[in-house]
Amino acid sequence: MSNIGKQNIIIPDSVDVTINNSNIIVIGKLGELSIDYNNIIKIKKIESKIHLERKSDNRKDRSLHGLYRALINNMIVGVTEGFSKKLQLNGVGYTVELKKDFLIVNAGYSHPIYIQIPNEIKIETPNATTIIVHGINKQNVGDLSAKIREIRSPEPYKGKGIKYSYEVIRRKAGKTVGAATGA
Repeated sequence: MSNIGKQNIIIPDSVDVTINNSNIIVIGKLGELSIDYNNIIKIKKIESKIHLERKSDNRKDRSLHGLYRALINNMIVGVTEGFSKKLQLNGVGYTVELKKDFLIVNAGYSHPIYIQIPNEIKIETPNATTIIVHGINKQNVGDLSAKIREIRSPEPYKGKGIKYSYEVIRRKAGKTVGAATGA
């Protein structure tokens, strides 16, 4: 049995979980999330816990068992606490600005980059070089953060670029112009 899939999911008091034929809906203080699941997996709500079982022991069923357990757990965490990712801009003149539903990023190009913010995502810019992405759906938060980081990925020589706050950029030594022997 899957080590992740066999763990029960505890439902907090502030969360309401509804399981239909092949759909699960989670409603909490921050919002509502739903997911369609494969009938290979049986999802049962027992009191304040969710238990997942699979029909057979083949490879696909085992992988879906752990996957759906993780997705449902992320939905419950999302509607109770939410998810956030923090990004930092490193480089001379690299700035970020928030205007209505657009994020304007100046990252060393000849023009600013405009990113439209989806409705379910909130973005904060506490200063000109920090971006905090908030949301209840872990995948949407991660996707938008990756899209912002992709504008100018950090480079190892000068450390310039957009990076996650926890990310450590391994610095490389640049080319050295040394005296060549014999020439």
